[in-house]
Parts: sequence; C-alpha cells; structure tokens
Amino acid sequence: MTFPQPPTPEELAELRRRYRAERERRMRPDGASQYQGAEAEFGYYAADPYTEPTERPAVRDTVDVVVVGGGFGGILAGARLRQRGVERVRIIETGGDFGGTWYWNRYPGVHCDIESHVYLPLLDETGYVPEWKYAPGEEIRRHAVRIAERFRLSSDALFSTEVTSLDWDEESETWTVSTDRGDTVRATYVVTATGTLTHPKLPGIPGIETFRGHTFHTSRWDYAYTGGTPQGGMTGLADKRVGVVGTGATGVQVIPKLAEDAGHLYVFQRTPSTVDERGNRRTSPCDVGADHEGWARERRENYLRIVSGEPEPRDLVADQWTASAGLLEKLLPSFRRRGDRDTFEAAYEVADAVKMNELRARVERSVHDPGLAEKLKPWYRYACKRPTFSDTYYAAFNRANVTLVDTADTHGIERVTRNGVVVGDRVLEIDCLIFATGFFVGASGVHSGRIPVHGRGGVALQRLWADQGPRTLHGFTSRGFPNLLQMGSLQNASSVNFTHVLDEQAVHIAALVAAAEATNALVEPSSEAEDAWMALLAEGAPDHEWFHAECTPGYYNREGRGRPNGPTAYPHGAVAFHQLLADWREHSPYEALRARTVLRPDPATPVGDPSPA
Repeated sequence: MTFPQPPTPEELAELRRRYRAERERRMRPDGASQYQGAEAEFGYYAADPYTEPTERPAVRDTVDVVVVGGGFGGILAGARLRQRGVERVRIIETGGDFGGTWYWNRYPGVHCDIESHVYLPLLDETGYVPEWKYAPGEEIRRHAVRIAERFRLSSDALFSTEVTSLDWDEESETWTVSTDRGDTVRATYVVTATGTLTHPKLPGIPGIETFRGHTFHTSRWDYAYTGGTPQGGMTGLADKRVGVVGTGATGVQVIPKLAEDAGHLYVFQRTPSTVDERGNRRTSPCDVGADHEGWARERRENYLRIVSGEPEPRDLVADQWTASAGLLEKLLPSFRRRGDRDTFEAAYEVADAVKMNELRARVERSVHDPGLAEKLKPWYRYACKRPTFSDTYYAAFNRANVTLVDTADTHGIERVTRNGVVVGDRVLEIDCLIFATGFFVGASGVHSGRIPVHGRGGVALQRLWADQGPRTLHGFTSRGFPNLLQMGSLQNASSVNFTHVLDEQAVHIAALVAAAEATNALVEPSSEAEDAWMALLAEGAPDHEWFHAECTPGYYNREGRGRPNGPTAYPHGAVAFHQLLADWREHSPYEALRARTVLRPDPATPVGDPSPA
C-alpha cells in the first residue's frame, strides 16, 4: 500500500483494518504480567558488572538534603541546590557512580536518540560542547560525572547503596533515611530522583531459569564474556550462536553491532519498531552556534517549543523528532493542542498515515529480501510505540549470519530449554541469550513501593495514593509529607527531552528549599492548593484513551490494556508549565509552605539568588 499523496478515505479504512489485525496477532491474555523483575532467583540479571562494592562502615549523620538517585535528575537537583548555597547535599545511588540510566546502559552501539546539544544539561555552565550530534553513552556518562565534580557532589555521595525507607520524624521535623548498608541519615529535605528507567525487565518465558548457556540483560552488559567495547569488537562472540530478545530502542542500537561480531545472530521480534533516519555525525562548536553565552539554553528552548507543539519560526536541531513533532500529540499528555477536536483528529490521522507509509517504504528500500522486509514493517500508528532511529539497523538483516525470528503469531518465545529457544515448531540452539527488553517504565522507587515512605502520623504514601489516587501540587509536593520533593513525570509536564524537564524541576525544587529556609518553614502544600491543581489537571486532560486502546501492545498502553485518561500531567504543554512555575515562584511560593513547630533560629543553609558553585 503506497500513497505519495495523502491517503483517500478508502485507503485510511484499509489501514485501520490492517492495524487492527496486526494488533490482534500480538495480544496476550497475561498483558503486562508477561514480564518479571530481576529479583530473587533472577537477581543476577540486575547485578552491577561495572563496580565491585567496597566495604565501608555504616553512615550515621545529619545533612541538609538527601537526594535519592544519582542519575541526571539527582545530579541536577544537587547542582541547583548548590547554586542556592546548600552545603550538605548527600546523593544516594544504587549504581557504583553517577549516571543513572547511562551508568547502566553500556551495551555496544549505545547512543542517545535526542540531539546531544539539547539533551546534555548544563552545557553553558560547564563550558562543554558535545562532539557528536547524537552522543554515545560513554560521553553522556562522563558528562554526568563532569557536572557532579563541577558542583562538588561526590564527597558526600553514597554509591552501591539502596535506600530502603523514608520516615518523617515529627519531633525533629526531619526525615530518617535508611539504606541496605545499615546507614541512618537524618535530612531536613529529601528529594526523590529515582528515575523511570532503572529496574531491568525480563520476559516471563517458561524455562528461562533452566538455560545453561550464557545470558544477561543489555543494561548489565557482560564484556568479560563478549569482549570488545561499546564501539564493538566483540571477539568472544565470533564462534557463538547469539539470540537477542527485543527490537525496541535498545535492540535497534545493539543488533547491528552483534551482527558484525557474532558467529550467527537470531533476532527474536514480536513487534517491529519504527526506525527512522538518524544522520549522526561529528559536530563543531560552529555547527551548533556555540559561539555566544547562553547558546545551549537557546537551542534547548527552541527544541522544546517545537516538540511541544508551540509555534517556532526556526528549527535549530532539524532532525526526525522535530520533523515529526506534530505526531507527538498522542505520545505526550503535555502538548499544545489547537482547533476543534474533529478537525484536529482528521488531519492528525492523515499525517500519521503519510509518515508511517514513509517509514514502511524505508524498510523496502533497505532490506533486500521482500519477504523479510514485510516482517520488519511497522503496522500501527506512529505514537503507539517509541520511535527509534538508526542508519545501520535494516542493513544488518542483509547479512547471511543474521536470522529474524518473527514471534507475532506465537505471542513471543514459547519457552526456553537448557540449550536454546522454542518458537512454534522451531527449536533454535543458542550459546548466548541477551535480553534487550528494557526497563519497567515509570516504576520509580517511591511510586512502585520499592522505597516505603511514611509521612505525618506514620501514613504510608503508597497506601494513601492507592486509596485516593496521587495528589500533589505541581507534581512535587504532597500534603502530609513535608519537605519531600519528588522529581519525575507525575502531574507536571512531559517532553521527549526529559533532561530539560528534570532541570526545570531541579530549579523549582531548589527555589522551594530556599524559600523554606528563608522563612523557617516546611515545604508542604495546603489541601486547597492540591485541590486547585488537581482540578486544573482534570479539566484539561487530553482524551488519549481511545487511541492507545487501538494500538499494538506495548508499554505505552500497558500491553494492550489501554492507557486511561486522568490528571496525570499538565495538559497545556511543557513550555507553558515551565512559565507557570516561574510565575508561581515569583508571586506565590508561600502557598507551598507551612510554619514549623520546631524552631530553627539559624537556617542550615544560606539562601538568595542562584550563583555558581
């Protein structure tokens, strides 16, 4: 099916029929429960292969702020707090160093899909200019460390340490933070920045525990077995039959590298991703306008406006994200929508069909075998799955040592044996089985219950929210949990460039702490402030439920179970949300404060206008 011009009503009807049929091929009765965590007998899939934890005595002391998580969210919170003059900032991180997702993801071929000059935060402040349009993972990880060093966050950090509970002490009006290494730290404030891409996800395939070959998850890459580096050169796989499970964002990056080095590669695919052009290249400061103060902020704001649906005469980044920005409306609850709904939806469906046909045509041009190309074509609407980008993925399937195993009609791999994998009537012997199955998206430590949180009166945050639903002011603070400041995507603004969102959150959190210190107050919103925020979110919440109910199964729609509408995000776009926060900080910060009952005559930290650390 091709249509160089916008599709006719008949062609759109045929597309809808095809999309429904392909969706049904992949539906499973177990939904999201088809996956399991890397715990208990599968805990070795989550073990840290990069850092050997060292013995240390348990820490028992008091700090101004504990930040839970050492990824970009936690690092940015620490940096912005430092700019406000906060001295005792302790970051507690499960991994062996800073970096978060980029500490864990070191698999061959790993890059960021967002342009590095807008993705990497604090470029203006650190003076760093990325070397590539799309940075490799190691460059990103090193930048995370660079920020931490610039703002002196390493000396008080606790690595290879997992927070096990957060408990509010009413008498001292501080939080008690406990860890799995026996630490007990008291903190005036706690910032949770546990991220949404931290806990490896494994398919619950029968027999997976019986496999006697080598196996690991891509977020814990075993270079001791494969050899090589993130650039490739995996000599240890030269005589191996390797199976990789998963063809999402990670699979699209790692499969070309495995194809180059494995004796034979089996790619197990349930649903093909959309794979657009990447166009990665080395860049110079001149290429990106890094010749004047504030260049990075200017570029980042320009990108945010475009991918948030705001009018913008210039496109500084000019990549496939910005070219397809209008199709992100169904992907982002925070997106600027204009016009009446029927007109918008009709135009949206036509644009979606044109883009998806373009992507399917790219498969035909790239894959030599027509039958194989047909299996690699994505038959769903653009925002149903995370877009991916690669200039080498499809070429990998033209190699004689690569076999695509389509598992759509068997709803995935049926079982694993001691020596291999069973799909339909095929038994494939495998030496090494690699899971490129990603993370439990959105399962942060606090929201998932992995970190129990008890506020005033011992009330458990998870139980309270299970009963009444999450309630916040701006997504950061909640009544009954004073001085607990949460980062993430809940009830604030979303964007495809999440580090930008996290930096805006860090700026806001640091301002809240500064206001509380200046007035000897607690950061805790009133019930009225929460009510008003929840009403605003509910009033403008977009209707995306019908769209995701029709999508092919994936994590965006809870494996085909749909994504209910609700007050989950600010509905008028990230640009408007960031302006709302800036205006609120200027005019109404005391709405989030409550008087202390424990007097602190000498504030723990100086406050004032942000200044470099």
